[in-house]
Amino acid sequence: MDPVAKSLEEVRAYYGAAIQSAKDLQTSTCCCTAPIPAMHRAILDLIDDEVISRFYGCGSPIPSGLEDCTVLDLGCGSGRDTYLVSALVGEQGSVIGVDMTTEQLKVAQQHRSTQAQRFGFAKSNVTFHQGYIEDLASIGIADASVDVVISNCVINLSPDKARVFAEIFRVLKPGGELFFSDVFASRRVPAALQSDPVLHGECLAGALYVEDFRRLMRAAGWPDFRVVSRHRIEMNNPDVEARVGMIDFFSMTIRAFKLPGLEDICEDYGQVAYYLGTLPGHPHRFELDDHHTFITDKPMLVCGNTAAMVSETRFAPHFQVIGNRDIHFGVFDCASPAAVVECGGCC
Repeated sequence: MDPVAKSLEEVRAYYGAAIQSAKDLQTSTCCCTAPIPAMHRAILDLIDDEVISRFYGCGSPIPSGLEDCTVLDLGCGSGRDTYLVSALVGEQGSVIGVDMTTEQLKVAQQHRSTQAQRFGFAKSNVTFHQGYIEDLASIGIADASVDVVISNCVINLSPDKARVFAEIFRVLKPGGELFFSDVFASRRVPAALQSDPVLHGECLAGALYVEDFRRLMRAAGWPDFRVVSRHRIEMNNPDVEARVGMIDFFSMTIRAFKLPGLEDICEDYGQVAYYLGTLPGHPHRFELDDHHTFITDKPMLVCGNTAAMVSETRFAPHFQVIGNRDIHFGVFDCASPAAVVECGGCC
């Protein structure tokens, strides 16, 4: 068996047979500790306990503004996030769940009709496919057919991450968004540990080294992506800690938009953005990423990339952007908290 197939088979066996619920995990890596918005908690209360008990995510990769969207959930498992999103997109939207694990998909499939009824839908807006996230074409996911791609602690398990990101870029519509949570590492995981099936199954062996991730994203077509949140992971397992304690692991949520003309650093074109306060659940502020919090009706200086992210995507109806890219003023310090107009500079 070639190494890629062997890796996929080990992961399938781990999540299909070895792990029957979140209680069977040996570390806290795949246990979500991110705060859950109140509107999401209300939906989760309507999702069957069997679906919830087999959820192994490390974050909460559910972006805002999903109504009527087509959303693709990569590594959907038992369908917890898939069903959560199905309620958010509404009856006119749709959600596609993809997973390679038969046992997990069996659980997910069994609840399609029940969850549709609980959400008040005439029929289910969810479909599930057994397949590999490295090859979405084989299960019929067409070019430019998806508004949003989400994934929760799954891409680290892939033996071919470059192909995963290339496939995501292919299936996203122009202006579409990748929004995912996963495990990242402060350094490359040593080869001897990458082949450990337990460390692999626990989402550590395949954790993305942050700089290699940056290079993968740029090669796939995303010169600029944004960190939404970042939390250090505690192992809570002495044996695992002894093996990987030299590495810092983080649960990070990332967003990236499929937009033409994004630049690899933030450039200043003198543009100003206003958030209109109209996104559901965000009447007073909207956090684009960990250093861009838009206050309703407050003008904010933004770089060209940020201006595009809020004016050339599904967020466009919720923002007003003043200015264009006709005049360039040099590098924009997007690493600092985003500037507000009153300050005349980054603050």
